[in-house]
Amino acid sequence: MGELQYDAGRDGFIDLMELKLMMEKLGAPQTHLGLKSMIKEVDEDFDGKLSFREFLLIFHKAAAGELQEDSGLMALAKLSEIDVALEGVKGAKNFFEAKVQALSSASKFEAELKAEQDERKREEEERRLRQAAFQKLKANFST
Repeated sequence: MGELQYDAGRDGFIDLMELKLMMEKLGAPQTHLGLKSMIKEVDEDFDGKLSFREFLLIFHKAAAGELQEDSGLMALAKLSEIDVALEGVKGAKNFFEAKVQALSSASKFEAELKAEQDERKREEEERRLRQAAFQKLKANFST
C-alpha cells in the first residue's frame, strides 16, 4: 500500500486504497466492492488502478450520461466539481495531481505519526526497564 507512485514526470495513479481515501474525503465513502467496481468501469488497461486518462473518462462518462445515478463514479464526478467541458483537461489534471499529492502526503503524515507513537512506546518501555532495574538494585542494597 505505502507510498503513492507519484512523480510529476510520469502521471500518477490512484489505486484502490487511495480511491477509498479520496471518496472518504469527498464525503461519499464506498465499500470495498463499490471501489472495485468504480475502478473496473473505467480501467481500460485492467491494471486495477486509475491513470489520469481513466480518471478523465469518469467525467466524460458523467457528462455523456453513461454513469448510473447512484454509482460511486457519479458521486466522484459530482463531488469533485470539475466541469471537464468547462475547465477542460487542465482542470481535471490539476485536480488529479493535487489529489494524488494530497493523498501521498496524507499517507506520509500517517506514517510519521505512527513512527512517533512507536518511538514513544519504546521510550516508555526503556523507562520501565530502567525503573525495574533500579528497584532491584535498591532491594539488593537494603538487604
